[in-house]
Amino acid sequence: MFLRMGLALGLVRLGVLRNLVHAGKKGYQGNRRGEGFILGGLFVIGAEKQGILLEHREKEFGDKADLSSIMEAARKINKTES
Repeated sequence: MFLRMGLALGLVRLGVLRNLVHAGKKGYQGNRRGEGFILGGLFVIGAEKQGILLEHREKEFGDKADLSSIMEAARKINKTES
């Protein structure tokens, strides 16, 4: 029961509501299937031993990674010869 309450309380955060309204105004409806409470993320992983160059994990629904940070990390990927 407490887990469900925690998930429901996550939806009433101001940032989440703002993101839902913004998505709705842009016409996004979603498919309303699946879990629905799983946050996403993004990793930019370099070639060979470079490892993780950028890690972004959603803190709330609709939290997006900064595009300039993504591009900067992508430029750091060393090209390898095959």
